[in-house]
Amino acid sequence: MNGGDFAKSWLELSEEVVTGMKEWRLQHPRATWREIEVALDERLGRLRARMLQDVAMASAKADWVAGEAPCCPECGAELEGRTKATRHLQTHGGQEIELLRRYGVCPACGAGIFPPG
Repeated sequence: MNGGDFAKSWLELSEEVVTGMKEWRLQHPRATWREIEVALDERLGRLRARMLQDVAMASAKADWVAGEAPCCPECGAELEGRTKATRHLQTHGGQEIELLRRYGVCPACGAGIFPPG
């Protein structure tokens, strides 16, 4: 996905946050400050998660090849790439995101990890 695609998708999600809050407020005219904050955070959390996922998937670290592989955090040896797999993560706001990442195995110590990035 390129930057233009990001902008369109993020704009659509931003508009959903705005319209969703308008509708929510009409349905909850006597909501407390805390209730408003929770409702807004839920909506913003979805936008934030999508942005994190999109930016991470566009990262140069999303995939790697021999000679550019990350190093093992245990012993420092270059990891050997294995198959790609979906990694499920949670944001600080509790939203789940999915990242397609290459799994790496250390030929020296045998550690297996999904490198960060």
